[in-house]
Amino acid sequence: MRVGVIGGAGYTAGELLRLLVNHPAAEIAFVHSDSNAGNALGDVHGGLLGETDLRFTAEYDLGAIDVLFLCSAHGQSRVWMEENSIPAGVKIIDLAQDFRDESCGFVYGLPELNRDRIRAARRVANPGCFATAIQLALLPLAREGLLREEVHATAVTGSTGAGVKPSATTHFSWRTDNISVYKAFTHQHLSEIGRTLGAMQGGAAPEINFVPMRGDFARGILASVYTDCDLRQEEAEALYRDFYADAAFTFVADRPIDLKQAVNTNKAVVQVAKYGRKLHIVSAIDNLLKGASGQAVQNMNLLFGLDEREGLRLKASAF
Repeated sequence: MRVGVIGGAGYTAGELLRLLVNHPAAEIAFVHSDSNAGNALGDVHGGLLGETDLRFTAEYDLGAIDVLFLCSAHGQSRVWMEENSIPAGVKIIDLAQDFRDESCGFVYGLPELNRDRIRAARRVANPGCFATAIQLALLPLAREGLLREEVHATAVTGSTGAGVKPSATTHFSWRTDNISVYKAFTHQHLSEIGRTLGAMQGGAAPEINFVPMRGDFARGILASVYTDCDLRQEEAEALYRDFYADAAFTFVADRPIDLKQAVNTNKAVVQVAKYGRKLHIVSAIDNLLKGASGQAVQNMNLLFGLDEREGLRLKASAF
């Protein structure tokens, strides 16, 4: 399976390449980057030093690959698709938000929701990182039509979620020993979350009050989500365990969870607790893996009939 990557210089592309160079069924044919053409991958992504001799290129042959990953910034994937002729046999996985509305023949790439559709697809739109964490906290309730009240979600993310280009809120002096709210109630991932939950509940999407936060760490998302629900604790736990019984990477814990259980892996770890009428769900993912590149490789595995876990058996940073 020959792989091409467009937009290979960012954090998500670096994580993707780290996974692909060690994937037993994948061979990287090219990694595109206009700004880094000719540079070694390991010079830009330090973790790849000694792993590959490949170099970035400005030129590529789409006819020489089986699958293409689009890792450019949001909005650029649609432009690239319009400007390029893609061979009929090439499958595409887009890591931007351009096609998460399932336009242009794309399938929304959340395996816990759309596994069979992904297997039959030719184009997959990888979900957003916050969207993944929050949806995995709510999918079992949505399947049963139990999201009848407002949902409240607070999620804290690492600095890599803002991308590789330094900014006022990502450099060390500002970020360390600091925490802040941003895009309260307006984050762009709310649209894809609403589409999913609304479709699962016959068009009745709940109101989601989402407050994202910047954390003083590099990677990972911890989401705290709650809503009114009449399920008892044991009923809620049984519902979640049943829903994720066949999931390759989503696991329901029977005790409080922490972020390090998921960081550096493609896992989503979920824990459910009941307080009066409030059902509280905590989910933890790595924003660069299950929230981006790891899920993209999981989708690639599904597209080509491989074991979902292929190339994704990773160790968490937890001790």
